Amino acid sequence: MEHHDLIKLTFQIATILIAAKLSGEFVAKYLKTPPVLGELLVGILIGPSILGGLSIDFNPANFTLGFTSGSGLFSVSPDSHSKIPVSATLWAIAQIGSIVLLFSAGLETNLKQFLKYFKPAIGVAIGGIVLPFSFGCILPVLFGFSNGIFDSPSLFMGSLLTATSIGISVRILEDLNELSSPEGVTILGAAVIDDVLGIIILTIVLGIHSAGNINVSTISLITAKTLGFWLVLTGLGILLSNYISKIFLGFKTPGSAITLALALAFIAAGLAETVGLAMIIGAFSIGLALSNTKLAQFIHKPLMSIYAIFVPIFFVVMGMMVNLQDMGGIWIFGLTISIAAILSKLIGSSLPALLFKFKLIESLRIGIGMVPRGEIAILIASIGITQGLIDSKLYGAAIMLTMITTLIAPPLLSLSFKNKSNQDSPN
Repeated sequence: MEHHDLIKLTFQIATILIAAKLSGEFVAKYLKTPPVLGELLVGILIGPSILGGLSIDFNPANFTLGFTSGSGLFSVSPDSHSKIPVSATLWAIAQIGSIVLLFSAGLETNLKQFLKYFKPAIGVAIGGIVLPFSFGCILPVLFGFSNGIFDSPSLFMGSLLTATSIGISVRILEDLNELSSPEGVTILGAAVIDDVLGIIILTIVLGIHSAGNINVSTISLITAKTLGFWLVLTGLGILLSNYISKIFLGFKTPGSAITLALALAFIAAGLAETVGLAMIIGAFSIGLALSNTKLAQFIHKPLMSIYAIFVPIFFVVMGMMVNLQDMGGIWIFGLTISIAAILSKLIGSSLPALLFKFKLIESLRIGIGMVPRGEIAILIASIGITQGLIDSKLYGAAIMLTMITTLIAPPLLSLSFKNKSNQDSPN
């Protein structure tokens, strides 16, 4: 990293933290909604497509805050081939925030509740994949972006619509103190399963695009590897959790327990990414495994201090992913597929919840919790355009549906939990 890039990064982090806290305070105090909505919105505002694209001279030899050409606070180099609109360094820091978020969510999840509602979570996840995938395959054909539902653009948009942003849903539920509620646990379990199955679908679609076809044995191998890793990681974590807790708490140096616990979360995240899963799945699995140990209680306070710094950075950067310039010329299709993305998840996830004896309002909460696409959809969209599965117009539509689904979920989910009564529980 160049010296002036380092200076620029320090100003980026400072700007993000200040903007996150001011926006979060504003929406919580005046709009009565979770702070995450303010963080996402301010990310769009200060991101590279709006204010962050304005040029500022960061040259240490002639440092000024005057506007010059080609050096905005959050802009990336014009010759960069990355489809992510922020620097690789800032993106990496944001991913640290996502790992901290999901590790924290795992620690705060009641393991017995999670296992109790795992069966309905499977139903919710499957329902939240089948209907969105169908809409994603059909709409590009109707709008002339694909020749058939089995063409690469259609299959890819189908896989994109199956995504669920576990990070967004977790943050909303934490802000509402509903993470351990029956609906919260079901949303959490379904979002994890959704991501695992979504990665399998994406891998299959990529295989079809590159090879022209993909056989049953290859699909079986991909499925077994992905599901197997997740189940083994979670299972081993649960079996070894008390031993891990005892060893980590045995260190007497201040800060050792939280440091080692986070190191374990990062190892799990890295391993998950290695086998093709999202890093956040690995972090959540380890957090869930440790949730019923003394270690979880001991590290809660120091973890929240780390959380308060890194997690808002993650959500502000997620807002920055919205590049308004990518949406030109596809507004009608973008709005149509965004509405389809919302309704298909809402209906596809709510109906299975009803079948598992959740009440109507509880089922709607679960459906709303599965709506946001967030960082998962952005990552999938970036893969699609770099691999040639979709063109710039479909990429713009993907960004639009990501923005709309991500922004609409926090206020809707907050509203659905408003005035929740003690009777709102499964029969």
